[in-house]
Amino acid sequence: MIARQRGKETTLRTKEKDTDEMASEAREGSSWLRRLLPLIALVAIGALVISQGWHSYLTLEHLAANRDSLASTIEANLPLALLGFVAIYIAVVALSLPGGALMTVTGGFLFGWVLGGLAAVVGATIGAAIIFLIAKTSLGEPLAARAGPWLAKMRDGFQQDALSYLLFLRLVPAFPFWLVNLAPALLGVPLSTYLIGTAVGIVPGTFAFAYAGVGLESVIEAQRHAHQACLQEAGVQGAATCQFTLDPGALVTPQLLIAFALLGLVALIPVILKKFRSRPAG
Repeated sequence: MIARQRGKETTLRTKEKDTDEMASEAREGSSWLRRLLPLIALVAIGALVISQGWHSYLTLEHLAANRDSLASTIEANLPLALLGFVAIYIAVVALSLPGGALMTVTGGFLFGWVLGGLAAVVGATIGAAIIFLIAKTSLGEPLAARAGPWLAKMRDGFQQDALSYLLFLRLVPAFPFWLVNLAPALLGVPLSTYLIGTAVGIVPGTFAFAYAGVGLESVIEAQRHAHQACLQEAGVQGAATCQFTLDPGALVTPQLLIAFALLGLVALIPVILKKFRSRPAG
């Protein structure tokens, strides 16, 4: 009788334990889903923008075609135009859409290299912070909890010199902007360090592209004259062969890229000195 009673108690405890484990797994799954919701929403919005073709408006041709109306809007209400530009820049960066460099050039073209450069820095930093926080919450913290020894060691090494590494990644144009937004979030970089590294690191490139945007007017006029000349020579039947195109790559010179790379290497000097000093003598 006693043995039967104990058996029932054991069975009851086992069922309770299984129920608790199932409830814990359900709570963990629900928590994981809540963390992923912002990332899912961001991806969904980005997919909607691309599927609707709204990102196709981020071209120099579209800018050239609408420069008069844009100039009138800016002249009528400069503060509102600046806020609109910053808002679009935030959306482009947060959604990881192509066209960040073009947005910077556009800022210099529309507002001048100083005001346009400042607006671009603000928009890019806020947009990068948004995607950083979403990636850190959705992926970074769970990844840190399940990180193996190799990844944990990599995270520790990156965190020790996070600012220097961030400045290097921001200054060297070889690394895509969206990738540099995500990697620090997965490697446990603090938000304050990330914001400083982003805001400071993008300043040289941002103002360089904004300054290039100031000279965009002459590029547009030269291409417009070439397009008109082509139309006159080709006539009505050959008009389809004359396209008004602008190459944003023409604004980026090899000398500019080399200068950014050198600035990136300068940012790594503290890391190199730290590694050198930590080596045992002899």
